[in-house]
Amino acid sequence: MAKTTNATTQTGKFPYPFRTGWALVLLAINFVVAAFYFHIIE
Repeated sequence: MAKTTNATTQTGKFPYPFRTGWALVLLAINFVVAAFYFHIIE
């Protein structure tokens, strides 16, 4: 079994702030697209 350090996660997933940042970016893009769709932004 390989030794893991504190710098790497055992599950291989991205760090939590990184995933949260991308979730907020995608959510913001979603709201912009919805605003165009409902003609809030012309």
